[in-house]
Amino acid sequence: MATTLATPKPASAAPTPPAPAECHTRVRNSHATADCYNGNATPDRVQLHLRCAHWWDPAMDTALATVDPLRHVTLSQRCWLRIREAWVSHAPG
Repeated sequence: MATTLATPKPASAAPTPPAPAECHTRVRNSHATADCYNGNATPDRVQLHLRCAHWWDPAMDTALATVDPLRHVTLSQRCWLRIREAWVSHAPG
């Protein structure tokens, strides 16, 4: 009696998420600006976040902005005095 071993099917690769828009952030004194360009085929939603240097100065976030394919957006926000940290987050459009 011969037994047949089942060969496992190769695991299908999970689809890779689209690349985010390319963003460059600049901080100058109490102002921050992020320029984002989306060279991809799918939209990307971007948001600029700031952490202010002083405890009494609240953290600031811009509204989400959609960067359509082959488009550019500029986001800006400020703290009252100085910025400790600035970054951009991405969400699929």
